[in-house]
Amino acid sequence: MDKTVPDELIQRIRDELLDGYDEELEMEIEDRDADVLLDAGGAAEAGRADRLSYFKNLFALQRELIKLQDWVVHTRQKVVILFEGRDAAGKGGSIKRITQRLNPRVCRVVALPAPNDRERTQWYFQRYVPHLPAAGEIVLFDRSWYNRAGVERVMGFCEEDDVEEFFRSVPEFERMLVRSGIRVIKYWFSITDDEQHLRFLRRIHDPLKQWKLSPMDLESRRRWEDYTKAKEAMLERTHIPEAPWWVVQAVDKKRARLNCIRHLLDQFDYQEVERPGIVLPPRERHADYVRNPVPAEMFVPERY
Repeated sequence: MDKTVPDELIQRIRDELLDGYDEELEMEIEDRDADVLLDAGGAAEAGRADRLSYFKNLFALQRELIKLQDWVVHTRQKVVILFEGRDAAGKGGSIKRITQRLNPRVCRVVALPAPNDRERTQWYFQRYVPHLPAAGEIVLFDRSWYNRAGVERVMGFCEEDDVEEFFRSVPEFERMLVRSGIRVIKYWFSITDDEQHLRFLRRIHDPLKQWKLSPMDLESRRRWEDYTKAKEAMLERTHIPEAPWWVVQAVDKKRARLNCIRHLLDQFDYQEVERPGIVLPPRERHADYVRNPVPAEMFVPERY
């Protein structure tokens, strides 16, 4: 650990790393045995009660997300959800928890790379249009067409005339989507200067997270104030009744996830869709069936 980092900050980074391990644990825990698994460390474990409460709330919300998914398919809804915010604001973590237990054929994530030379000559919204949902689909954009109002503007990847044209066009573009039957929900994840600093330090000191830090992220850190001005202009000029912005307080990542999911669910008057009972059919057995042996060299070595 860097000797120049204060002890208090080192402890906060370690707490952040522990949260990261919790995130991986989420993928394995089922709500029916959460109490047993989370109690394995003993009741004295710092923060265990908070973690248990978080997991229980998360599982309950994810069950509701499954109901929402079934309702979207049943009623042939079309839903677009945009996730915007500064680097390390927690957009990806929230998206992961929303989609974690949903059908990827119904709910999919779009995270487009930087436009190529051909795409730069297209109508700005053109490369996003193919990813819009059909009936019975939910599409989550991990960053969206609002790149133009944020990173492209701050980093000088476009001219101010391009930004002005974007601000003129995007309200009409989103109104057109809404008129066509697409529900557009926009979230901005808000963190403080100090919190972004902490999360960047965590990535620097965690070998499993260092890949998340790009030169662009580091430059965005330097230009914090420019991003603030760009964000304020974006929210002011693109907050429309048909597709309003919703700001998620995201300094506490776990609270942010729960609050975002709860708010998302509240945007729909969904109902639980009745499912037919599932009966597992008996397996057919035939006297002449012989299973061919698998060569030993094809097996993955069992080292664990």
